[in-house]
Amino acid sequence: MSRKIFISGSMLCSAIALISTSAFAQAAADTDSPGGDIVVTARKRSEDVLKTPITVSVVTSEDIAKRGITSLSDLATNTPGVTINNNSSGRADRSFQQIILRGFVPSTSLSTTASTFIDGAPVASPTALTSITDPARIEVLKGPQSAYFGRNTFAGAVNVVNKEPGNEWHGMASAMGGSRSNYRFHADIEGPIIKDGLFFRLNGDLFSKDGSYRDPLTGDTLGDQSSKSVSGLIVAKPTSSLTLKVFGIYSQDNDGPAATGLLGTRSVTDSNGQTVVANQSNCSFNGYFFVSGVKTPSVNPTLCGVTPGVAGLSPSSNTRLTDGDRAFLADGTGRVFAGKDGVQGYGLLRRFYHIHGNIDWEIPDTGVTLSSITAMNREGYSTFVDLDNYNSVNVAAVGGGSYNYPFLVERRNSDFSQEVRAAFDNGGPLKATVGASYLNNWVTSDLGGGPGYAIRPTVAGKTQSRTKGAFFALSYKFFDKLTLNAEGRYQIDTLYAFAGQSRNSAGALVQGINVPATSATLAPGFYSVGTLLARQTYKNFLPRVIAQYEFSPYTMIYASWSKGVNPGGFNTSFLTAPPATIAIAESQGVRITVRPEKVTNYEIGIKGKLLGGRLRYALDGYFAQWRDQINSLAIAGNDPVTGVPQLVQGTANTGNADMKGIELETTYVASDLITLNGAVSMNDSKILTYRFPTTSQLTGVENFAGNQLPFTSKWSATAGIQFGGEMRNMDNASWFARADYAYKSGVYSNAANILRTPHFQNVNVRVGGTVGAFSLEMFINNLFNDRAYTSINDQFLFVPGNLYNSINSAVNVGMRELRTAGFQAKVKF
Repeated sequence: MSRKIFISGSMLCSAIALISTSAFAQAAADTDSPGGDIVVTARKRSEDVLKTPITVSVVTSEDIAKRGITSLSDLATNTPGVTINNNSSGRADRSFQQIILRGFVPSTSLSTTASTFIDGAPVASPTALTSITDPARIEVLKGPQSAYFGRNTFAGAVNVVNKEPGNEWHGMASAMGGSRSNYRFHADIEGPIIKDGLFFRLNGDLFSKDGSYRDPLTGDTLGDQSSKSVSGLIVAKPTSSLTLKVFGIYSQDNDGPAATGLLGTRSVTDSNGQTVVANQSNCSFNGYFFVSGVKTPSVNPTLCGVTPGVAGLSPSSNTRLTDGDRAFLADGTGRVFAGKDGVQGYGLLRRFYHIHGNIDWEIPDTGVTLSSITAMNREGYSTFVDLDNYNSVNVAAVGGGSYNYPFLVERRNSDFSQEVRAAFDNGGPLKATVGASYLNNWVTSDLGGGPGYAIRPTVAGKTQSRTKGAFFALSYKFFDKLTLNAEGRYQIDTLYAFAGQSRNSAGALVQGINVPATSATLAPGFYSVGTLLARQTYKNFLPRVIAQYEFSPYTMIYASWSKGVNPGGFNTSFLTAPPATIAIAESQGVRITVRPEKVTNYEIGIKGKLLGGRLRYALDGYFAQWRDQINSLAIAGNDPVTGVPQLVQGTANTGNADMKGIELETTYVASDLITLNGAVSMNDSKILTYRFPTTSQLTGVENFAGNQLPFTSKWSATAGIQFGGEMRNMDNASWFARADYAYKSGVYSNAANILRTPHFQNVNVRVGGTVGAFSLEMFINNLFNDRAYTSINDQFLFVPGNLYNSINSAVNVGMRELRTAGFQAKVKF
């Protein structure tokens, strides 16, 4: 281990020893915790979170309400070690959202390192997490979770657990209003259909807000969002030992143009000399670009240090459709979605469907429970963006004439999954689980646009993955103190890539692709739509071994070793590029087949209670070896025949990194009136090997060893204080006041670590009261109006003539939502 790892490990071990000694000394004085224990299902069975030997961050329904968590960004802000990245390919909106746990940055939205679940059933994307507006809790599981949750739980999993209805009728309606037309209406009802046998719960939610920024030319708001969702849960208990659940959800997002800031490294002016894009570069590098596959040196201005504020007319975007835009969107050829199913203007239209069913049968007098989870997901989005990220429809930009770079991106995900398992727990020292699972997922997409709509949409070839798995878990408790856990999953991933559509030289749609003879990846020839281009099968055994020792009923220490795998994928879209571009892509490692990435994780931790149960804590440290890392590549070069810059995007196994960190979470009930909570995490990364062509072309740096991985915070922390109690001289009345502080350190834009975002510090305050069934609260989010960017991404400065498209010449940043004040009224019945 390096010196830093040794020091961090020594600090962690010292802390564990100190807490363990203190806890052991105070064990006799400890009592039941104020407020009761938190139960989680991180191992597909209900258990106290402080007795669960893995790292779990739990956000309960009370936390969600009191902290005002309504989005993925809110969840990440309130959970150290969790980052949300929504910036990719020139757009920073809700069409692209990645959950990053412990710094394990996924290469694309289709190759995630953390999976999402509802009641243990897999869901297609993070979209579903915030569509469930009133869950019982959200469990963030960190580290490989392969045995219980399967594929794509490489860095962890996020599981949303629904509230279950019972024999009592309950209902709630709430209304929220705030600055910038911010509103939300929510209602739910639950109760028995047949007493003791059949129950239901129904939720509906409607949300909308105007963005925090305005286009300086048109005055239109940027960052508008609206969502609606409805969900229902039916629970049947025909016998005391048999439980059946069916849950379904439908949600729709309809957003306007995103508030994406543009930091240019060249100046763009119109014919009158007015600055359209300001030159904010403050350094330069000796880089290169490709001409006919040959490296050509170039001096590249760029930005270094900490990102400045946006200048000139940024953030700005085309928000109003031209006749050309309308005609382009009305043309349904080569599209995944067309007509009313597709986006109707600049912004995002997304629909999400999910249904799953759970069956649990406790066989009487055996300790055996048989379970089944069946799930289906359908998600589709259509987004139309102004990729140049400056309003240029009515601006005669450099090069003459008006300029616009409209771009359409559409995608449809579908999947079906089935899991069956048998669990044994008769209250004795042995617990056991065995099971099997199956997942079938397929994806189709299209894109198109550009100046003059030169890139006509084509539906890319379908990609499909089928995963079969068999898993087990054994747990045995020795001497009432020591418990050994052994888990494993044998997983078979079969991946498929199929041919899609293309366009010929005249722009006509072709139902297939032509692969040129220069390709070393695939045999030359014509492949019609649906033709299988590649198939690959990977077989892996993914173990986890955990030892846990209970010093007392209130203190538990654990250590674990585990492995995880993230299935690979395919690249097929680059096969239709010009031969010289294909050659460049292949020289940089882009192939049809991408191998799986793997991780080996070592972890140690301690959980417990102190001070009579008023202080809860969980402390852990980990070291992970990330190998065959899948990274997204973008290779730029000029076509030697046409001279037009070409950009090819793909993924490849181009990295190895070591990950390490320490995480601490605490809650302290100081008195009946005061509760404190805090958490801090250090999630560090060290690049061993890494290849990213566009960053190398920009900086000339080929070796990124020793640097941090981009797009994720190294340091994060939260702190909260809540006051509350009963109102004097009033029956059934209470009040509360709460303040929450969150800190996230800045994130780098690339592996060269030359530019990062400012550190983010956020303060939210809420105050409210309840009288009987009615409650009212007021809130201010982002009290001090911190403007630190939400995300960052290297990009190109698009201008007429494609002058700056061969090297990264701009940086796109996601704009932070500004201070929002409002109120919420709620009535229960």
